[in-house]
Parts: sequence; structure tokens; C-alpha cells
Amino acid sequence: MAESPTTTVQASGVVPLRRNRRFQTLWAGSAAAMLGTCIADTAYPLLLLAMTGSPTLAGAFGAVQFGASVLFGLHGGAVADRYDRRRILITADTVRLVTALSVAVALLAHRLTVPHTLLAAAVIGATMAYGGPSRMLALRAVVPPEQLRQALSQDELRVNGAALAGPPLAGLLLGLGRAVPFLATVLASAAALGASVAVRFDPADAEQAGSPGADEGKEKGAVFAGLRYLFADPTLRATVLVAVALNVAGSAMLLAVMVLLRNHGTSEAGTGLALAGEAVGGLLGAPLVTRLHRALAPGALLLLVAWTAPLLFGVLVLAEGPVAVFGTLLVMSLGVPALRVMLDVLVFQQVPEAMRGRAVAATMTLLMGGMPVGTMAAGLLLDRLAAGTVLLVLAATLAAGLLPLTLGRGLRGTSWPRS
Repeated sequence: MAESPTTTVQASGVVPLRRNRRFQTLWAGSAAAMLGTCIADTAYPLLLLAMTGSPTLAGAFGAVQFGASVLFGLHGGAVADRYDRRRILITADTVRLVTALSVAVALLAHRLTVPHTLLAAAVIGATMAYGGPSRMLALRAVVPPEQLRQALSQDELRVNGAALAGPPLAGLLLGLGRAVPFLATVLASAAALGASVAVRFDPADAEQAGSPGADEGKEKGAVFAGLRYLFADPTLRATVLVAVALNVAGSAMLLAVMVLLRNHGTSEAGTGLALAGEAVGGLLGAPLVTRLHRALAPGALLLLVAWTAPLLFGVLVLAEGPVAVFGTLLVMSLGVPALRVMLDVLVFQQVPEAMRGRAVAATMTLLMGGMPVGTMAAGLLLDRLAAGTVLLVLAATLAAGLLPLTLGRGLRGTSWPRS
């Protein structure tokens, strides 16, 4: 019998989440790591542009970092299922700290080169692939099941807060000196490493990750076991595919909106303000997670959040100016935290522990892979069509994909898994 998400009353003796020192310490370290990543994602391309004057080399940083994350993503999940996750996390954070420090020192010594910077991009991408699944599972391992949604809602604040603060902070710090934002990433990496060292995960979790029972990760093709498990479960399959489709369409939509705003004469600062609506919507949507989960079954929630995208794509065609775009993106993003937490809950509560790292890594890899696909598709379309037309094409394509799921009976019969 499935359990409703309304079960939020804490059992006797359960420490309130705000007083859970292990979770809050790990969360603070994860927040520092995320903020450092968002600063780096803006500062490195700007630095390369200033060093070389080449937009291609500036864009190469993100391409190399993303490529490394995807290349090692599934293997990172297999490693998380076979070895002690705390050691993996400490190793990844240490490598990331050393990499950030090497860039900052080279800048201060006026000896930073383009190959050094691109090597840093590859290392950062690899540490995300190996450390990401272990960090996600660590946060979830130190909270009791009845606090899982509350913990995941707080984690949404970390993600959206860093996405909102990182880019402008990177620009501000870069204005103070070329090395300043990279010194900030050193401090962020040190904070993340300190949290990983300070907190021990549950013994059962550490033993499971490194136990002989996890040796199935050594079997041929076991790296893809998490991916196979996701697609074998109807609810997980539908949720992952819809999430990937939203990522593809969303990244394509953002590029089309940038072009649309430019055609309307909006400045770069105005465009930045408009696009910030996505992160603000995520911040405002995080407190709504529990209410939406209480009110809707997984299938209904999935379809509700998914259908807002094509509907509001049409609104963006009519929006004029950054304020209107900001408001539309804000509304579009309100339900995204509930959808992300839903996917997290389904994976955490339905996937066996011995396979959880690979399932998390598979999900992360699929979602990351959708973003460049969407941007590339939008670029090709924008070379041939007006920005407004591209938005309508994206809306129609997404709606066509959602229609069979909406009319079918599979998602309507879903329910929340037992904790």
C-alpha cells in the first residue's frame, strides 16, 4: 500500500532538520561547492575572453567541463556504489581545491595559460561526475525518511540561490581583479572539503557502498545498470523522459528569448535581469514542494508542471521587455523544484541501495545532456526562423510529446512510494 506524502509529522525523538548538524553541515558545504561552481562557470569564460579575445576559446571552457562530466558520469555512479562515498567525496573536493588553487596562483604570478585553464575545466567536470552522486546521497543519508522532502526542499534553495547569486558575483569579483573570483572558488572548495571531512555518514551507508555485495558494479555492463533500472519502471521512465524533454526545450527557449529580447532592443543588463526570473521562480517554488506533493499524485504533478512550459512558451512570444519575460520565466519555474524533488524521492525510495549511485548518476547525465542538445537545436532553428516562431515550434513539439502521456492511463494510476 502506497504512502501519501502527507506523512510529515515527525516521529517521537526525531531531531528537527534545522538542528540536524550533520545535514546542515553537509548542506552548507554543498551550497559552498555550488556557489563556487556558478562563480567559476561565469568567471572562467570571461577570463579566457579577456586573455585571448576569442569567443570560441571562451566557450571552450564550458564545453570541456561538460564533456568531462558526461564522459565520466555513469562511471562516477558505479564508483559510488562500490566504494566508501565519504572517501570519494573527500577525494573529489581535494582535487577540486588543488585545481582552483593552481589557477589562482598562476594568475597571481601572471603565468596562467589557455591549456592550464582548459585542463582545469576537464578536472572540474570530472570531479562533478565522481563527487556529485556521492554528495547527493550523503545529504540524503543523514536525514530520516519522514524529513526527506523537507531536506530536498532546502536543497532546492541551495541550487537556485547559487544560480541566482553566482553570475553577478563573478562579474563583481572579476572587476576587483582577475584573480579574485578564483580565490573565491578556492575558499568555496575549502568549505566543501571541510564539510566532507567533518561529517561521517551512517555506518550502514558506508558499509553498503564498500561491501562485497556492491561487487555487482564490477560486472560487465553494470555501469549502465542504473540507467536500465530507471527505464524499466514506468513512472521513473516517464518522469525522467519528461524532465529531459523539459531541459532540452528549456535551454532552447532561453536562447530564443535572448534573441527575442535583443531584437526588441533590450540591453545585456536587461537580458540578464529577465533570465534571472528562472532562478527566482525556483527559489519561490521551493517552499511549495510539500504542498504540491500533498495535493497531487506523481503523475498529476508531472503533467501539471510539464504543461506549463509549452503554454508559457506561447506567452513569451507576446512578452515585450525584460520585466514581462522575467515574470513569465518566474511563473514557469515555480513547479520545477517540486518536479525535481519528486524525481529524487522516486529514485531514493524505489531504487535499491546497491544501485542508487548509478541511478543518480544516470539521471544527472541525462539531464545535463539535454541542455547542449537544446541550445544547439535552437541555434540551428534561429538561423532559419524568427525567435517567436522558434518558441512556437518548441511549444508545439513539447505539447505533442506530452499528449500521449496525458491521454494514457499509466500516469493517472501512479501513487507515492512507501518511505
